[in-house]
Amino acid sequence: MIPKPRKLILQIIFWILVIYFILLAYLFIFQRNLMYHPQENNYSGDKIEVEIEKVQIQTADNISLLGWFHKKDLKKFKTVVYFHGNAGSLENRIHKLNHFKNMDVNFLIIAWRGFSGNLGKPSENALYEDGKSAINWLKNKGLSDSDLIIYGESLGTGIATEVSQNKKYAGLILETPFTSMIAAAKNFYPYIPVSLILKDKYKNDEKIKNINIPVLVMHGEKDQIVPFSMGKKMFDLANDPKSSYFTKHDDHMMEFDNNMVFQLGSFIKSLN
Repeated sequence: MIPKPRKLILQIIFWILVIYFILLAYLFIFQRNLMYHPQENNYSGDKIEVEIEKVQIQTADNISLLGWFHKKDLKKFKTVVYFHGNAGSLENRIHKLNHFKNMDVNFLIIAWRGFSGNLGKPSENALYEDGKSAINWLKNKGLSDSDLIIYGESLGTGIATEVSQNKKYAGLILETPFTSMIAAAKNFYPYIPVSLILKDKYKNDEKIKNINIPVLVMHGEKDQIVPFSMGKKMFDLANDPKSSYFTKHDDHMMEFDNNMVFQLGSFIKSLN
């Protein structure tokens, strides 16, 4: 017969394990709801100051994606392909896009499937397809790899690094990049076997080694979502030529102040 104190301890351990495995099951089933936030509104009320054309981009799996296309001069200037982060709509990026007004550059920003009214559900492979579809849409307009600058913001850096591997794009811009989604998730869930249950892994640190075009990495030291150390590591892993814009004051949503806009503009100008 098990002594009562020992029996009580075993019961407590049993229920702790039950609760833990229920938590694991919940995280496994609903992890994409925790990763992708199309309804979140980071910024609102900004007025677009650049001329845009709203376009529809078809993916290979027949999803129609909303895009904003700013065409200044496709033959004379490079075109930025902008991949946004895991939350919000295209309108939430207006405060960034407005800064392209005074730069010699065109841009296409797309909303991921499941975002900004698009049908479909986001996942790692699905977003890779979305990113490739945006690039193919531009190529159908007569642009080549060397005409394109790939821009990834936060989660978008995962798609940006994926599509830039072994390509000859004009350049790659990574804003607040993470090394991998496994490492980023472990930062929030240190007691969870993330590598075993995570579906969308986005292994940026492995892919950056396969990129041999000019890279600009931007990150703030006060980032509370993606640790600054990840951005620094991505920069260290990147092949030359590379440049960085690291600040002491920026959080995850970097401030597009004069210093940042100058750095961004200088990098783009160097590619033209």
